[in-house]
Amino acid sequence: MTAGYRTAVAARGHHAHLAESLARVNPRQSRAEFRFGLPERTERWVGCDEFLRTPGAFDQWRDGLAGWLRDKYSDSPDRTTAGYVMTWYLWVPGYLASLLFHHERRIPSLRPADLAFRMAQPRPHPDAIAVLSPRFVCLPDDPAAGVPEATVVPDEHALAALLRGRFAAHAARFVEVYGPQVRLGKRMLWAAATDVLDSSLWLAGRYGGTETEGVLDAALVLGDGPAPFTSGSTLRPQPTGEWARRRESCCFHYLLAEGQGTCASCPRLGRKTEPA
Repeated sequence: MTAGYRTAVAARGHHAHLAESLARVNPRQSRAEFRFGLPERTERWVGCDEFLRTPGAFDQWRDGLAGWLRDKYSDSPDRTTAGYVMTWYLWVPGYLASLLFHHERRIPSLRPADLAFRMAQPRPHPDAIAVLSPRFVCLPDDPAAGVPEATVVPDEHALAALLRGRFAAHAARFVEVYGPQVRLGKRMLWAAATDVLDSSLWLAGRYGGTETEGVLDAALVLGDGPAPFTSGSTLRPQPTGEWARRRESCCFHYLLAEGQGTCASCPRLGRKTEPA
């Protein structure tokens, strides 16, 4: 890791409030470990900024994924590795911010320089996320609203807009770097960013036992789907009383000959079944 990451982690005396938020969120989900700063041993950890600046980093990630897919499904189409990595990378800032927004009404810095993640093995997905900056944004009634690390916004609408803007800025950098390396197109990449934000806020509610509140948060954050996002929240109630959403992007899992076929929420199916 670079000296910049070490410097960020060294700010131990100023990170307590955000670290406490991450510790409270951790037991409310099981998809990743959240932490402030990097552990002493940083094997398999990489900073988002370092990843985006390293030539060939995404190619190496896709190569590792291709090996895992071949072991599990006997093949690894290029579009499938591209689709998996697209979603997995965007999930790092999107899932982190969504969980903190839903449970804590706090938003950390989502700059690539302020986030890092750990790559799991043998399936090479991010299984831990580290926040490297102690600064956060919160509401006026937050108990830590007066500390130097906090920036206060007037209401939930402002906080939601800030989450959307910070995530969009990080996603734009990813699209700029990743887009020329894959044959997915900018709309597909931004559709994936939309999916990550919508589904992460929904999952935050489901995991926390308040699914409807997660649905409301998704509607609040995505609003009418302002550009560059491709839609607002697609979460809709079903006749069964459950919630479901229409995905905007495709993971291309259906291209695996030994996979499970097309996902029920695949946008390819939606285009075929929706009325003209």
